[in-house]
Amino acid sequence: MAIWKHPLDLDRINHWSRNTMMETLDIRFTAFGDDWLRGTMPVDHRTQQPFGLLHGGASVVLAETLGSSASLLTLDVDKEIAVGLDINANHIRGVRGGLVTGTAKAVHLGRTTQVWEIRIEEETGKLVCLSRLTMAVIPSPGGAPGNLRA
Repeated sequence: MAIWKHPLDLDRINHWSRNTMMETLDIRFTAFGDDWLRGTMPVDHRTQQPFGLLHGGASVVLAETLGSSASLLTLDVDKEIAVGLDINANHIRGVRGGLVTGTAKAVHLGRTTQVWEIRIEEETGKLVCLSRLTMAVIPSPGGAPGNLRA
């Protein structure tokens, strides 16, 4: 059974990234299922640390982007929104280039909190980072921003 409150449209979700850090890092939403959302991020000069490896902070940006976006998609944003409460990340394997793919999957969808697990893998499918994101569900401060509607 699908957890989404609205039909998912990847073009619409990718539009949310315009003029944000996600656009700068070229994070793109690529696929979804009944209870998961997937996206990619290149490993290049924008996302590498000085030793040429994927920066752990960039992995966390991808994880939070996927988890928080998925969280919003489970809510009626005119009534409630989700904001990050806690995120952790275990960096398992270094990556020097290519594309990493993250998949956010719902672990818990409660009335006031949500928990998402985000697995980031390199192109051969090896695990790069395992992250857990906890979101607080709060009343909407006045309806959805315009970019969430487009």
